[in-house]
Amino acid sequence: MKIAYAFRRCASYPYNGGGLPTDATDRQRFLEHAKKIGFDGIELPGMDLPDAEVATFRSELEDAGMPCVAIRGGGGAAADPQVAAANKQRMIDAVQFAAKMGAGVVNSTVTTPPDDPGGKGTYRGESVSQGSSRQASDEDYVRTASAVSEAAGIAADLGIEISIEIHQNSIADNSSSTLRLLELIDASNVGINPDLGNIYWTYDIPEETCETAITAVAPHVNYWHCKSLYRVHIPDLETAIYVQVPLPDGEIDYRFAIAALLDVNYDGYLAIEGIRDGDQFHQDGRSVAYVKSVLEDLQ
Repeated sequence: MKIAYAFRRCASYPYNGGGLPTDATDRQRFLEHAKKIGFDGIELPGMDLPDAEVATFRSELEDAGMPCVAIRGGGGAAADPQVAAANKQRMIDAVQFAAKMGAGVVNSTVTTPPDDPGGKGTYRGESVSQGSSRQASDEDYVRTASAVSEAAGIAADLGIEISIEIHQNSIADNSSSTLRLLELIDASNVGINPDLGNIYWTYDIPEETCETAITAVAPHVNYWHCKSLYRVHIPDLETAIYVQVPLPDGEIDYRFAIAALLDVNYDGYLAIEGIRDGDQFHQDGRSVAYVKSVLEDLQ
């Protein structure tokens, strides 16, 4: 099992921004830090770059020992006719970019825009979740599966896998709903990203345990986002607040989860979803060290 950096903050003085620095020196400094704390590769968002720039960018990452191993992008609501075509094209674009970057997998969500933006269920940690599997119709699953299947055919020709991320505000927001969608897609190069943090924080009271979820989907995993959280439940408000922390410090048992994937011989990437605040290299480095220690113990 290899470890990828699904960074969510990119700060290496003097640069402090969202994506990788555009300045080559700042970018090299960030990549060197990430490699030093133990990452084997990096996850990037989909990008619209000329082929010549893509080739140069890919070489730079590989020379730094931090190759692009996954692209996140595409997807979104495939059941809503107003956005379905554009979202399907975004997934196809992400697949084509992944092939150029040498990444083997595209991580995609099937999240749905809120019916009531800003209303209850727009955000995680509430008693309802807009766009959830609880609200989905059979037709929502059929339309979504059709769109993903079309993108999967293009991906297969390019040697790319698609991973459906279990995600809040999505018809694939728990293990059973994601398995249902996967069965309808019925493509050998489509699997599941079992982001347990997303399951944990979708509702104020999680609808399934992380242990139940990872055991159910383990045979179908082809990419894996990992983050951990503390949950502060406020029952009178039907709300929970979730605080992200390094993997060894949260309430998700990643020793159990890693063991479940080792049991099915998973040899893909465990992608640590980086801390968004504070010293990312210290905190994400602790997550890497923890994962490596657990793998050593279990193997």
